[in-house]
Parts: sequence; C-alpha cells; structure tokens
Amino acid sequence: MTKPAFLITIDTEGDNLWQNHDRISTGNTRFLPRFQSLCEKYAFKPVYLTNYEMALDPAYIEFARDMIARGAGEIGMHLHAWNSPPLAPLTDDDWRHKPYLIEYPADQVRAKVDHMTKLLEDTFQTKMLSHRAGRWAFNEYYASLLLEYGYQLDCSVTPRVNWQFSPGNPQGDGGTDYRHFPSQAYFIDPQNIAKPGTSTLLEVPMSIQYKHSALMNIFKQGYDRLRGKQRSPPVHWLRPSGKNLHKMKKVVEVSLAQGHDYLEFMLHSSEFMPGGSPIFKTEQDIEGLYRDLEQLFDWLRQRTVGMTLAEYYQRKKI
Repeated sequence: MTKPAFLITIDTEGDNLWQNHDRISTGNTRFLPRFQSLCEKYAFKPVYLTNYEMALDPAYIEFARDMIARGAGEIGMHLHAWNSPPLAPLTDDDWRHKPYLIEYPADQVRAKVDHMTKLLEDTFQTKMLSHRAGRWAFNEYYASLLLEYGYQLDCSVTPRVNWQFSPGNPQGDGGTDYRHFPSQAYFIDPQNIAKPGTSTLLEVPMSIQYKHSALMNIFKQGYDRLRGKQRSPPVHWLRPSGKNLHKMKKVVEVSLAQGHDYLEFMLHSSEFMPGGSPIFKTEQDIEGLYRDLEQLFDWLRQRTVGMTLAEYYQRKKI
C-alpha cells in the first residue's frame, strides 16, 4: 500500500509581519538551514512558498539555489498584496490593514501575479509550480491566473475555516469562507473553486480538523450568535504552536482515518527565529519548537513518505 505523502509548506516571508506595519526585515533567512537539515535528516522535502522580500534577500537566494540543486526541496510562490509590486494603494494604509489580493482590482491582481512569478523564475531559474495565497485568500479569478501562468498546485484552502471575520480592506468583506470546501486534494472547477472539476490545477487543502464534534460546533455557533460574537468554529491545524504536539498527532490520525493520501504541515519562516513571531519569542521557545518537530517528524517517518508539492502532483496525475 502506498504511504501517504507528508507535505511541508513554509510561508517564507519577512520577520514578524504580525506586528511590523512600517518596515520589513528578512533576518529569519539565517535560521532556515537548521530546519532544512532537520527535514533532510528524516528524508522530508520542504516547500518554501516565497514572497517578494525574501526573493530579494541574497542569503536566501543562495540557500534556496543550493536546496534546488540538491533536489532537497522546492520553491513556490507566496504573494502579499500590500508590498508586492507593482504598488497601487488600496486603503489609507495598506501596510497596516494588509488587504487581501482578491480585494484589489483585477488588473492589479494580474500585474502582481505576473511580477512575482517572473521574479521567482528568473531568480531561481526554475518553473514555479506551487502557490499559496497571502492570508489564505483565494477566488475564481485568482485560480484562472494560476492556470494561465502554468501553476500546477495551490494550497490556499483551509477547510473548516471562515476568514470572513478577519478584515483586510476595512471597506471589504474579509477573507474567504472555506467551511464547505473539500478537505482532500482535488482538481478544481475554475467556475467554482469549492468544487472538483477537470482543470489541471490541483488544490491541496491544509490538514485541519474540528476541535469539537459537529453537534458541539452547532451549539457553540448558536451560543456565539446569542452573545453577538462572530468567529469561525475552533479547529486544530497540522501547525506547531509550541504546546500542541499531541493535537498535531491527533490531526494526523483523524486525517488518515478519513482516507487522506497526504498530510500538509505549515509554518512561517519567521517562526524559526527568536522574536520573529508572536508565538516563538525566545531562544527557549525555538528549542521547544525543535523538540516538538523532532518528535513529530520521527513519528511521521514510519507513517508517511516525504514529497514536494510538485512530486505529489505527479502522483495524483497517475
């Protein structure tokens, strides 16, 4: 029996973008080799979904080119609309509001996708095949551009999660509601990205499971409405928080029990750097993260096989 694929996706972007609203630094680049070495120790192949500022960082370029040359991972595209050229302000302060790409006019969306794709392909001398939207915001027009530019995979869908309560443009409607999207990989219908179709673009949703039973979720949603609160149902991700090793393993077990043929892990590149994120603030926090990663990866090595997203695409085409 073919083992499920273990897909490691890293949103590779500037330092602490949760709090930095007026500047971007890329110091987290120097912390990536340690994570890459850990992945290689377990024969896993990370995908670094790379955004604009990282694609300009000389140290990151050197790191990524070496990884590509050794076949030890993959570079994909990640786009933060507010600082990816060409720049045209959407709000009174795009760096503070961080609007979703799908909130921009169509011609600006196209121009940004065009610029990022060409920048990455020119810099790394490899075709961009994999993509994740900044802030997880995706729609049919965005999907049509990925198809036009020759992308094979998208991994922006977060099943069971509703981002409408997370604002971008203050005048907008928030992010994408993924509560009714498939949770397993599917070739999308370009007319409705929530449905399987016959396109060549493979959607690879994140590995996410509900925290509570369906009945409990209905109860909690009703209770929230009575209190005037709006939020997405609570979920567990295959994503480290510094204190969720058991929960990540539970996501794996439930996903495999549901017949998933892959598991998708994610983290931000800045989370490997002390102070690069709100969660991992100190060197002690980073050491705790690596203890969890060692245990998780060792546990997964017996249950999965490491692949890049592009390699997983080839498996799905067969």
